[in-house]
Amino acid sequence: MGIEYDGTDYHGWQRQEHISSVQAVVEKAISRVADEPIEVVCAGRTDKGVHALGQVIHFDTFAKRSEQAWIMGTNRYLPPSVTVHWIQLADTNFHARFSATARRYAYLLYCHPTRSSILRQNVTWEHKKLNLTAMREASQYLLGEHDFSSFRGKDCQAKTPVRTVLHLNIIEKSPLVIIDIKANAFLYHMVRNIVGALLAVGHEKQQPAWIKEVIEATDRRCADITAPANGLHFLEVDYPAQFKLPIPIVLQAVPPIVNLSTFNVG
Repeated sequence: MGIEYDGTDYHGWQRQEHISSVQAVVEKAISRVADEPIEVVCAGRTDKGVHALGQVIHFDTFAKRSEQAWIMGTNRYLPPSVTVHWIQLADTNFHARFSATARRYAYLLYCHPTRSSILRQNVTWEHKKLNLTAMREASQYLLGEHDFSSFRGKDCQAKTPVRTVLHLNIIEKSPLVIIDIKANAFLYHMVRNIVGALLAVGHEKQQPAWIKEVIEATDRRCADITAPANGLHFLEVDYPAQFKLPIPIVLQAVPPIVNLSTFNVG
């Protein structure tokens, strides 16, 4: 099942006692359609305030429904901030998390002297001019396989800090600057910590080569601040072709002034 959501009003994806979560509202809605308790597994757990346009989940059920019934029924019971876009019967070997080969995020910066009231929940406001040339130079150090301990959140539970960044593009679509990053997997807060470091370069507090020093230090204290959650969007998940999943509808849901389908994925 493919899901889109605005994470503003949720304390992240993961179900928690007495706290609003995307997982809880999704499971509640699907359970009503299935007429049985449903637990779902997602491709990637997002934090409080983070949005998703291409989240993928799987679940087991004895219920028999048409694709349209699953989609229309589930959406009927979901709040407007969460939408199901597609569903299909999965191969028995499919796992939303462990079958994934890559995940892609976009971080949206609104670069303008004054903030946007309309876009405030979907972008991070930058009123200072950014040196995008320096940021692009710095981003090249992040490509490939590295120990990303310097960009790892303190509560990360991953067994290894080694990840492979497949692309990292910085695109200007004034007044937006989009940091488009894809990796085989991400550590807790990894994207937001990378963005924070790139912003230090963009503000000319650091030189591009400083990013290389941060990576080699493998120490979170050597990097910069964690960028706010609201600018982060979980775009899509890659799976082996054998599963024949739909191509994500990436993007009719982000602010209309940016068309993510035109991203250069390098």
